[in-house]
Amino acid sequence: MKAIELKNGIYWVGAIDWAVRDFHGYVTPRGTTYNNYLIMDDEITLLDTVKYDFSDITIKSIRSVVDPSKIKHVVINHIENDHVTSIDRIMELTPTATIYITERGKKGLERFFDISKWNIRVVKTGDTLNIGKRTLLFIETPMLHWPDSMMTYIKEDKILISQDAFGQHIASTARFDDEYVTCESMSELEDAVVDYYANILMPFGQLIKNKIAEIQKLGLEIDMIAPDHGVIWKANPGKVLQMYLDMANGRANLSVSIIYDTMWHGTEHMTLSIMQGIKDEGVDCKVIKLRASPMSAAIKEFWKSRGTLIGTPTLNNIMFPSVAEILTHLRGLRPKNRLVGAFGSYGWGGGAVKEAYEEFKRMGLETVEPGLQILYRPSLEDETKCYEFGREFAKKVKEYHKKFE
Repeated sequence: MKAIELKNGIYWVGAIDWAVRDFHGYVTPRGTTYNNYLIMDDEITLLDTVKYDFSDITIKSIRSVVDPSKIKHVVINHIENDHVTSIDRIMELTPTATIYITERGKKGLERFFDISKWNIRVVKTGDTLNIGKRTLLFIETPMLHWPDSMMTYIKEDKILISQDAFGQHIASTARFDDEYVTCESMSELEDAVVDYYANILMPFGQLIKNKIAEIQKLGLEIDMIAPDHGVIWKANPGKVLQMYLDMANGRANLSVSIIYDTMWHGTEHMTLSIMQGIKDEGVDCKVIKLRASPMSAAIKEFWKSRGTLIGTPTLNNIMFPSVAEILTHLRGLRPKNRLVGAFGSYGWGGGAVKEAYEEFKRMGLETVEPGLQILYRPSLEDETKCYEFGREFAKKVKEYHKKFE
């Protein structure tokens, strides 16, 4: 890969992963990139590395600009495997370089590598590094999204190197937001931002608001946001900042997602009538069958919608396994400001719908009760019950949504 200049001698030297479709359980149909950046100054500085599989690519990109042995400083903003596992290859080429990392980052790094021969300087929020014509400002961002995380602000160029924040899983030859919108679309880019936020950053909404407020309090002017995944926000960095604030404040569409699975189509038949009831109440509705959809896609739709109905058949008196799995995953993501309910068919004693509501309560979500259970396959009378259940849920969602307008 050839290095791509962001601005005034600052280069993208990352790698494009066109093939990845499973990112530690998160499905990535668009692929991804591993972004890292090279600053040409009196003291040449590298910000982040890439996933180990792509170390040769980033080294080749660096060589297209400068001999890697001339790198004086290496900033590690985040120690997750996809960003730090080629650091040993970099340090082989420039063994006297100094690494800048947070205290927690250093403790984590020594679990991956023997760091005894590396020069390491621990930094914290407010610390700076002068590299010649430029000064780098370090800003710790713990739990956005790992304890070690930090961002680096290039003062003179007004560029925020934001590590995983503001990223997207997109593999593209377009490096910048305006290029991507031209070859794809703004809606595609926005969807990638929401997908990334919902599956990775959903638990950290309050932290995100606090950190953006801290950046604003520091009076940092931001002309460009360069994350470690996806496109770089060059034309409109304010857009992704506002999207994150909106999502952190609980913004959602006035819509309902029905996320379900089925054994012998009883729960699936219920879904059709419930969907019609929602639609006839004037609320948009999207239906996701779990075994036909990646879990990450279902979580994204959950996040986009103000209300969600979970459909589960009963298997051995508890929820169907795929439904239990997504609710466990959602519990870890700690969703807020969403209204939920449950329905499903059963053959013997039931139990799945009750268990779903117990899980909702563990998550602290607001619920519409009671749920709806149907014996075996819905009759015509049952279909009417399903329709009214959907319609009533939609009414409750409309009322609940008013709190956020």
